[in-house]
Amino acid sequence: MQDVLSMLHALRRPTLLMRAARIGAEDYSRATHLPRLLGYGVLPRHGAALMRLMEIEATMNDQRRNGDTSYSLVKHVDILIAMVGEARVLRASHAA
Repeated sequence: MQDVLSMLHALRRPTLLMRAARIGAEDYSRATHLPRLLGYGVLPRHGAALMRLMEIEATMNDQRRNGDTSYSLVKHVDILIAMVGEARVLRASHAA
């Protein structure tokens, strides 16, 4: 089984979506963003949060690709921002 960072690296998304996510991740604040996306309460560890975000994002991407009327571009970018932000923190903790 692939580790979470390898799975994230293997994702292929439109360039504009990922560019917006990388720019937004500069101002990412875990305490502010994650509760809004994953629900309030105790925040999960970085790896667990990233896995949950990837599951939500996969659903959002399916909605985008299928032209689902309930698809929200803003929410999709918000989830991608959190994914990039969590991945950065996870990579930094593995490097240390």
